[in-house]
Amino acid sequence: MFGDNLKAIRNTKGYTQEELAIKLNVVRQTVSKWEKGLSVPDADMLTKIADVLETNISVLLGDEINKETDKNEVVQQLAKISEQLAIKNRRNKRIWKIVEFTLLGIIIANIILVLLNVVAFNNYTHFKNATVVEESIEETRI
Repeated sequence: MFGDNLKAIRNTKGYTQEELAIKLNVVRQTVSKWEKGLSVPDADMLTKIADVLETNISVLLGDEINKETDKNEVVQQLAKISEQLAIKNRRNKRIWKIVEFTLLGIIIANIILVLLNVVAFNNYTHFKNATVVEESIEETRI
């Protein structure tokens, strides 16, 4: 919600991410993270964004808020957004851990299979050599 609104308003005003970042004294990647919903600005930065983009904080947040809204309500909304981002990030971390453990299991299983194959090949080669030696001994006896 905030990210989409920020991007739309920024584009409407004709700013690039880089230009907005310079006006806010942040790096372009910070603006990109805000627009992608990967992070949210704090209340002071939100006020600064609204000033630079010449809009209301309520427009940025996407909800209808009375003009008499104090910073506490804005902070509460930002806290909700931050909580949602934290939940999303935890979910992504869990998924990546599952993927990592699965890949690790596959690698370990392949290593075990290779080792078993080497042992089996060595036993087969040893057995084959022993059979050839036994046949040679029997032929020399005859």
